[in-house]
Amino acid sequence: MKISVIGTGYLGATHAAGMAELGFEVIGLDVDPAKIERLSQGILPFHEPGLSELIQRHVESGRLRFTTDYTAVGEWADVHFVGVGTPQISGQYGADLTYVNAAVDSLLEHITKDALIVGKSTVPVGTAARLAERVAEKAKEGIEVSLAWNPEFLREGFAVEDTLTPDRLVFGVRNERDEQTLRSVYAKILDIGTPLIVTDFETAELVKVAANAFLATKISFINAFSEVTETVGGDIRTLADALGHDTRIGRRFLNAGIGFGGGCLPKDIRALQARVSELGVDRAMNFLADVDDVNLRRRDRAIYLAETMLGGDVKGREVAVLGVTFKPESDDVRDSPALDVAARLHEMGAEVTVYDPQGNANAAGRFPRLNYVDSLAEAARGSELTMLLTEWNEFKALTPQSLKDDVGAHRFIDARNVLDADAWEAAGWDFAAFGRKYDA
Repeated sequence: MKISVIGTGYLGATHAAGMAELGFEVIGLDVDPAKIERLSQGILPFHEPGLSELIQRHVESGRLRFTTDYTAVGEWADVHFVGVGTPQISGQYGADLTYVNAAVDSLLEHITKDALIVGKSTVPVGTAARLAERVAEKAKEGIEVSLAWNPEFLREGFAVEDTLTPDRLVFGVRNERDEQTLRSVYAKILDIGTPLIVTDFETAELVKVAANAFLATKISFINAFSEVTETVGGDIRTLADALGHDTRIGRRFLNAGIGFGGGCLPKDIRALQARVSELGVDRAMNFLADVDDVNLRRRDRAIYLAETMLGGDVKGREVAVLGVTFKPESDDVRDSPALDVAARLHEMGAEVTVYDPQGNANAAGRFPRLNYVDSLAEAARGSELTMLLTEWNEFKALTPQSLKDDVGAHRFIDARNVLDADAWEAAGWDFAAFGRKYDA
């Protein structure tokens, strides 16, 4: 079996490399010639641990190649995975399906043998059924082309692991033949005992958005309680630990902080709200508006603490920002709460110096007016306030002593709740942490 992957962004590049690692011959297709040229040289255009090495290995082995030519893909591959983006429509909550529709239409124009198209993109429920009708109408006469849906569950920073050893596989199919084709593709993964759920299109589409909605809700839940502990006192981390011992709840994703961001959770919960509104069942997902609101308020809290610690006005003050990606082990700054806070402080007149181990270049592309530096020491030098906004290991290892000689003033905001507040305060720092009452 020969495999193509349409779209070579984060999802597509990872899936293509994973399929090659499983032993298949793979072509990755993208409409961006510059991206294809870099990938053909084994160069990854974004940061993801272990993925660059995997791509280089299989480009060199010959199992993995890249193209912009749909004709080559349509004549060659038996299974076509569609992993293009579904961004939020500008000015609206809904998902933009332009790239998914274009990818399927282009494949149908060029597929010349029996084939299976497999959607991996996160889409509104009902998309697969609509596309299946399109496939039935537009497939060339004399060949059998069908559609399946196989949602992805990649975590940035762990994408290779999640591709090769996922915690589950979901197949949305309409017939036994397509299920067996997918079982063949994933045979090595299934052989190690990976759970498999075979279901209909609608359930397969909803699994991914339901998972993201649940995770977003869990994060906003603990952040809502952190607003209470910030007001009355108490320790949000101890509260989360106590909740986490309840096996019905669990400890993961109960870390109070500046909130979630990135290219998935924010857009997916908004797209879900838009879709259920179209379906007339918007009341079922009304709570997601509150989830979103709690999340965005965390950014306001960071700004408030910065203003408070600097005497009510940040204008002209030197602020060091540690981390601008939405999470560690990624260079992704899409809808990053950390970058948003840094940019807002700059717009308020602060002199903001930024250091992120991987995200400086992408952040500079979005907010070039911030001062980006190449080390933690440079960022902290002379700062009147230091803010930890992304929990990279380098920042989690900080101690009060490691910064005391670099900064201009001993003021620190831990917006990710990863440092020992008592130790910093004992060392003479004016220290604030999310979920902890702060008395100026």
